[in-house]
Amino acid sequence: MKAIKRKQLLGMLLCCSVVTSVSVYAEDSWWQKGLNSLKTLKADQPIASELSADDMAAAFKQALQLGSDKVVTQLAKVDGFNTDPAIHIPLPAAINQAKALLDKVGMAAAVDELELKLNRAAELATPKSQALFVEAIKTMSFDDVRAIYQGPEDSATQYFKSKMQSSLAAEMQPIVNDSLAQVGAIKVYEQLISEYKSLPFVPDLTANLNEHVVNKGMDGIFYYLAKEEAAIRKDPVQQTTVLLKKVFGSQ
Repeated sequence: MKAIKRKQLLGMLLCCSVVTSVSVYAEDSWWQKGLNSLKTLKADQPIASELSADDMAAAFKQALQLGSDKVVTQLAKVDGFNTDPAIHIPLPAAINQAKALLDKVGMAAAVDELELKLNRAAELATPKSQALFVEAIKTMSFDDVRAIYQGPEDSATQYFKSKMQSSLAAEMQPIVNDSLAQVGAIKVYEQLISEYKSLPFVPDLTANLNEHVVNKGMDGIFYYLAKEEAAIRKDPVQQTTVLLKKVFGSQ
């Protein structure tokens, strides 16, 4: 009986954790049992004699925190954005449209340098999201857990977006602005625009670098959160802490 209850708990908790998986169970074995458990389980209902609702909630949130920390660490390093084709930040549309002309008049190097520095700015600003993930996870209710489990494979990611996207943008804007200056992107952009304006018969060329980097940076963060979430819905969570071993472990 104890083993069955543990498997039910395992299914419920594993669904939306975003930690890298290391072992494989048949989907019908834990997914369906977890789904059936959640349909009737209430927040104050005991799971097993040695596990409390507090244990369950803490393990679930801990798994989410480990996963979000992994994503932030991955993207905040040098080339976290720049060399990753899935989330590499391109030039703003207006500059990209003028790229061919800029290349012809000897500004190809400046254009390439600007694109690199936009990605560097995103890498420097990404750690700011960590505290916001902590807050979003902390305020997650039992009903949130249930809704995420029963939703599509990116339900946890969508939850984070709804809870933190606007605040993340607000938090990242001043950091990105400082980062753009720190890596030299603003200087390169101003030089590029100055030289461009000296060309005859060209249309105006302007771009909001801050907004571009913030939006693309958030896209990259949520892209990898969704990838982690989708993976864990197929495989169980890695038992990396004492609490996770206590809740997820099968004995």
